Amino acid sequence: MSQEVDFLQRPDGEQIAWRRVAGAGPMVVWLGGFRSDMIGTKAQALAEWAAASGRGYIRFDYLGHGESSGDFQAKGTITRWREDALAVLDELTQGPLVLVGSSMGGWLACLAAVARPERVACMVLIAPAVDFTEKLMAPEIPPEGLADLERDGVWMRPSDYGDPYPITRTLLEDGARWSILGAEPVPIVVPVRILQGGADPDVPWRHALELAQALKGEDVVFSLIKDGDHRLSRPQDIARLIAAVEEVAS
Repeated sequence: MSQEVDFLQRPDGEQIAWRRVAGAGPMVVWLGGFRSDMIGTKAQALAEWAAASGRGYIRFDYLGHGESSGDFQAKGTITRWREDALAVLDELTQGPLVLVGSSMGGWLACLAAVARPERVACMVLIAPAVDFTEKLMAPEIPPEGLADLERDGVWMRPSDYGDPYPITRTLLEDGARWSILGAEPVPIVVPVRILQGGADPDVPWRHALELAQALKGEDVVFSLIKDGDHRLSRPQDIARLIAAVEEVAS
């Protein structure tokens, strides 16, 4: 099952691809991960759940991801992907929202909730990779990668999920601007559910727990799936995700 793709025109001429399921609110908004897309297992499972349950749901691809236009290497930054997410919220949705963010999408969901507190009713985060450019990625860049970044402004990072992909100096420097983990609480007070794999090689569970502890709100539940990986896309993980969305959305 898939919905027809449509496109949101951005001021610079780029187009953000999106799909929607019509239904009752609050609308569920999917925010995918770094180099992921809106037809992945979790996003598609939520689309099927929304269609079956009569729930409004929208998913989209950031610039340089999936079916959206744009050069990932030349234009891809947290600033730009945050703008894409806010454009979707502002132009394609109405009323209260349930933000569901996976990995980088968890970070962008937090940034969106801070920017649009009057719109966000609750959140479900899967392996939230908040501040990942500064706290998770930068410390693991090998000496040859640092040399590439210094010389060329880009490093081709090996991946366990496919071909090497570009990490730019611009991405790393820009990401540091949007760090939310620090001395101050993260100003999000809505109910939040966090699903985190204990065997996640990309986002350590302690990193996700740090976010849970930093959130200003009290209605925060952190669920550790001890044998879960980063993707949390197994049938039992999908069931947990849908249950979490149903809980907070009700």
